[in-house]
Amino acid sequence: MNKLSASAKVYLTIVFIVLYAPIFYLIFYSFNSGGSMNHFESFTLEHYKAVFEDSRLLVILINTVIVALLSALISTIIGTLGAIGIVTVKDSKMRNTLLSLNNVLIVSPDVIIGASFLILFTMVGIKLGFASVLLAHVAFSVPIVVLMVLPKLLEMNKSLIDAALDLGATKKDIMMRVILPYIQPGIFAGFFLALTYSLDDFAVTFFVTGNGFSTLSVEIYSMARAGISLTVNAISGLVFFVTVLVVVGYYFITSRTSKRMEGQR
Repeated sequence: MNKLSASAKVYLTIVFIVLYAPIFYLIFYSFNSGGSMNHFESFTLEHYKAVFEDSRLLVILINTVIVALLSALISTIIGTLGAIGIVTVKDSKMRNTLLSLNNVLIVSPDVIIGASFLILFTMVGIKLGFASVLLAHVAFSVPIVVLMVLPKLLEMNKSLIDAALDLGATKKDIMMRVILPYIQPGIFAGFFLALTYSLDDFAVTFFVTGNGFSTLSVEIYSMARAGISLTVNAISGLVFFVTVLVVVGYYFITSRTSKRMEGQR
């Protein structure tokens, strides 16, 4: 048993090294005063300074954050209501069909989703830009939120709703004071997961973005195609740092929520 535990730790260590070594290698050379990643000359912050002095990059960063926050918020509201709607469906075949349709968007390749949205927006007449990117991000984030909220709804004891009804609670009271507080951890999980998906999405955004509007993922791709620049490393390092902050914030909020719920019990 101890040997299995030790081998499992070694395996996990190797996996994490393989996953994180390229990222840290990228960030390490973002502090290189040289112009390439072949040789580290000396420590410098000039590449990060160049990022913050570039007004165009700052606008793109603001666009990325606004799209991520709005899409995460909208998709969380829609996904939470959708999960509640799926649970309330009494016909098991219909419920399974809705779940299957929800899962199709998750397992579908991003290229197909992006191309589909591009065709749809072109047919409808939606101009490619902020609106098209926001709608696309909301669309692929909703199924993620549904999957995060659904398990909390399924494990919820129905006697809580029956007790609330016996005490004279209205449907609005049940929703606001019973269901939503109980599934709050799932809602937070869905929001932060949708936020991170939106921040690092490239394939779908590449199809639906237009002239005059871009996100960091698309901009980094365009800069990387132009040649090796340590400014790309600096931007990637900043994005990674922001993502880590989002994950830490998620665990901090969920831990406080779980402790509060345990205290109420």
